[in-house]
Amino acid sequence: MYLVNDDDLTRLAQGIYEEARVPAASARIVAEHQVRANLAGHDSHGIQLLPTYIERIDRGHIVPGAEPSVISETPTSLFVDGRWGFGPVVTEWTTRRAMAKARGGVAIAVIREQSHVGRLADYPLMAVREGFIAMLMCDSGQAPKQVAPFGGREARLGTNPMCIALPSSLPGPVFIDMATSAAAMSKLKVARARGLPVPAGWLVDNAGHPTTDPNDYFAGGTMLPLGGAEGHKGYGLSVAVETLAAILPGLGFGVNPEGKHNDGLFLLLVDPTVIRPLAEFVRDVDAFVAYLKQTPTAVGVDEIYYPGELEYRTELVRRESGIPVDESTWDTVAAVAARFGLGDMAARIVTPAAGTPALRAGHHA
Repeated sequence: MYLVNDDDLTRLAQGIYEEARVPAASARIVAEHQVRANLAGHDSHGIQLLPTYIERIDRGHIVPGAEPSVISETPTSLFVDGRWGFGPVVTEWTTRRAMAKARGGVAIAVIREQSHVGRLADYPLMAVREGFIAMLMCDSGQAPKQVAPFGGREARLGTNPMCIALPSSLPGPVFIDMATSAAAMSKLKVARARGLPVPAGWLVDNAGHPTTDPNDYFAGGTMLPLGGAEGHKGYGLSVAVETLAAILPGLGFGVNPEGKHNDGLFLLLVDPTVIRPLAEFVRDVDAFVAYLKQTPTAVGVDEIYYPGELEYRTELVRRESGIPVDESTWDTVAAVAARFGLGDMAARIVTPAAGTPALRAGHHA
């Protein structure tokens, strides 16, 4: 395991994207989103995705300089064509415009034909900082699927994540950001890279047997909906997400083997001042969180966390001590950096974590 400073990692990622013909402003946005995911402890959506994004640029599945366009709009709605641009760039662009429409009321925004958006929470948190309540749902259209319907053993759904964020005055934001599958698919890649099992209830193998070996997924297995024995709940949420984020914008369902990865998106923003003053609402959200955290703990539990608190605490630690990156992931990132003439920079910014062997000379060139 290695450690990398977040500012250094952002500069490296931005540099790689710029060398891959991504405009500087877009390169910065994408790099910052990936590093923020690492800071929050969601490594599956962090720098691990950089090689995938570069591969998609190479294949024409991401158009680096694409500018989103409006398909249609009303005073309270926005339908956007991402034109195969970077998901973080398109979704930030859309979120800012949706906030302008939602001021003093409610607005929705729907996006089609953009690339992977990364960690969902970043966009609702943009809106929360401006005093909105925000809900975001995302689906991969007709890209390959990973999740079986409840009771099934063949993938028919994406991981179909959703995020809800609430304004508060707490140091760390209050939000839930989750896949409607048992876990995000990228978490399987992290587990496989680190040689770790996954929890029971995440997977079945290609014959439909429960398994905790992440390699079984990549050998034809399938992810399961959120909820384990009560997985019909995660399955129902997934159907709702896919309907709003894929079928509503016209992306369809199922799999098109020739299709690009295509994140459809549904965003709902609510200005709480249409109901009551923002300061009063925030005060009550804060009081509600305090009430929850004062709950007596069960045996073996030290503390109650509010939704989003662990991500906030993880970020504080990682900004201070560095972002941990496993050797396999770093080797892949360093190889991409070397391709674009940034191998020396990649080697300079990484240090072994405690108990990790020192870097070999030239290992990250």
